[in-house]
Amino acid sequence: MKNESTENSEQKIPPCMRRADREVSDDKWIRKFLTIAPLGIMATALESQPFVTHNTFYYDEDSNAIYMHTAKNGHLRSVIEKNPRVCFTVAEMGRLLPADTAREMSVEYSSVIVYGKASVLSDMRLAIDKMSRYIKKHFPHLESGKDYHPITEKEIREITVFRIEIESWTAKKKEAEPDFPGAFCFGSKS
Repeated sequence: MKNESTENSEQKIPPCMRRADREVSDDKWIRKFLTIAPLGIMATALESQPFVTHNTFYYDEDSNAIYMHTAKNGHLRSVIEKNPRVCFTVAEMGRLLPADTAREMSVEYSSVIVYGKASVLSDMRLAIDKMSRYIKKHFPHLESGKDYHPITEKEIREITVFRIEIESWTAKKKEAEPDFPGAFCFGSKS
C-alpha cells in the first residue's frame, strides 16, 4: 500500500525511507499494529500553521480506514473541513540500547505512519457502528446493554466522528537481539 500514486494532483507521496533496513513492508504486520495500537497522533495543517492531535482510535481493516471522535465543534473539525489532508502515526517504544558512544546509543521501536484524507461522518448508522467497534476495542470487558447503554443517534449527534481514508502508509521497526548487552526498559535504570 505504501507510496501509491493517484490521478489526484493533491495526493502527497511520502518521501523514501532513509533507513530501508528498518522498513516494514508487510501489510499484514501494519494492519495488526494499527489494530492493537491504543493511541495515535494526527497531524493537520491550515495555511502555514501545523497542528497535532492525539486521540484513541479504531482501525477498521474492512474499510481500511481509521475512526476517532472528538467534541462536536472544535478546532480539529474546523481545520479538517478546510484541509482534509492528514498524517496519522502510532508508535511503540522498546528497550533502550546502550553503547560505548552517545552517538551509537539507540532504542527499539515500531511505528506506522498513515497518509490520507479525513472527513466527518454524516451517516449516523455508520458512525454508531464504528463507535461501537471503537468501544469494543478499548473496553473489551464491558458489554453493551449490560455494563453501559448502547450508543444512540442522539449521542452520535453530540460528537464528531472522523474517518481517515488511508491512501498510503509506511512502517519501521528496530529490534535488537534479546541478549543485547545492557538493554533495559525506560525507567528501570537510573
